[in-house]
Amino acid sequence: MSGKLLEMKGVTKRFPGVYALKGVDFELEIGEVHALLGENGAGKSTLMKILNGIYSIDEGNIFINRNEVQIHGVKDAQKYGISIIHQEISLVPYLSIAENIYLGRESVTKTGFIDQKTMYENAQKLLNDFDLGLSADTTVNKLNVAQQQMIEIIKAVSFHSKIIVMDEPTSSLTEKEVDFLFKTIRNLKEQGVGIVYISHRMNELFEITDRITVMRDGTYIGTVITKDTTNEKLISMMVGRELTNYYVRDFSVSDECVLKVSNLTKKGVIENTSFELRKGEILGFSGLVGAGRSELMKCIFGLDSFEQGEIFVKGNKVTIKNPNDAIKNKIAYVTENRKEEGLFLIQSVQYNVTIKILDEFMKFFRVNSKVENMETNNYIKELSIKTPSPNQEVKNLSGGNQQKVLISRWLATKPQVLILDEPTRGVDVGAKAEIYSIMNQLVKEGVSIIMISSELPEVINMSDRVAVMCKGKIQKILTKDSFNQETIMHYATGGN
Repeated sequence: MSGKLLEMKGVTKRFPGVYALKGVDFELEIGEVHALLGENGAGKSTLMKILNGIYSIDEGNIFINRNEVQIHGVKDAQKYGISIIHQEISLVPYLSIAENIYLGRESVTKTGFIDQKTMYENAQKLLNDFDLGLSADTTVNKLNVAQQQMIEIIKAVSFHSKIIVMDEPTSSLTEKEVDFLFKTIRNLKEQGVGIVYISHRMNELFEITDRITVMRDGTYIGTVITKDTTNEKLISMMVGRELTNYYVRDFSVSDECVLKVSNLTKKGVIENTSFELRKGEILGFSGLVGAGRSELMKCIFGLDSFEQGEIFVKGNKVTIKNPNDAIKNKIAYVTENRKEEGLFLIQSVQYNVTIKILDEFMKFFRVNSKVENMETNNYIKELSIKTPSPNQEVKNLSGGNQQKVLISRWLATKPQVLILDEPTRGVDVGAKAEIYSIMNQLVKEGVSIIMISSELPEVINMSDRVAVMCKGKIQKILTKDSFNQETIMHYATGGN
């Protein structure tokens, strides 16, 4: 099968104070997987939200099967066979899996009532087809992030759409689930479905896509055939320059212990866990989804309680019952779920950066705006946050720039221990390199970092040591000269 399924020509979109898109072209063939690649803020998600009717188009034209169409809302997009899987999960937490899959298009009986039996049977068949081992009547809030992401994918497939947009679909998936997703994508291709695939994981693009279109700063840069290009070529197109020294590390760690966790236990979650963190070290935490890495860090930071165990900071036993206790002990935590647990989305960049250190700018109950502005602008510059001004609402920034705002907030507290939970999830290669450089500079200055990451190349290249967790336990702590992908996965899957 071949032929033009979708054409977007000269698409332009403006937001207050900024051009999000400027005359962008994009096309999709029948049965093609076409990647959209670009740094955060390049306009990829904006372009796809226009296609899905979430944003209105200011200028340009959209053609489906060579016929020009007007998309004024999500219903229009569905009418034309378009579905989108968003980067941020948008399921209703207190509804069942079946109710989420068929929300707004429930089966009804002849008498006009919702046909629960048929709806649940159809949903269960979809779940069984994907071999998830889940029941259709399970409420979504009982699922982990990876399972919720798979439900989003199943929901999109259930529309029988001819165009499916996948925005960072693997960001929360395990290797097994990624393999299954790719198998699903190949099956959809054989049925003539066109897939727009947005991802920062370059290895995925070379495995699953046919063509790649690169965007930069809201403009179209070019389209290449995947098998005819290289990593280096794509990165150069994305950032406008060659990107060298991608992983930046100077390995020099002292023997001084700054954080010691002893026999920490949270029933059913963490079991008898102990480790030490040294000054100027990056201690990587690896493991499969559900291994207990984030849960362990939330206990250390005071977000969750634990039944037994002790925490020592620089040799002194400390009691941490809440995040304020952790902050007083110079511990900071950048959560993996920036939108629900980290950011104030309707507040400005400046508000989000300085909220934890506001008392530094206060005098006689008044804020010294000049000093606060200087502090904010310093982090905007240091982390290359793309924003029209410090007063821009964070919800209007791209996902990667939101992540950099959240990191800035905790750097502003001048921590001695910085916990980074998936610090580069949803972040482009240019921004990743900047974050790695910042991490390296921090450890050179004596800050100690705990980094949870699902990306093994990131763990291997940035860590001094790696703690591998499995089922709530630290299975093994590996030194720099003894870890590689095979060794880490051996212990992550329960190996001795």
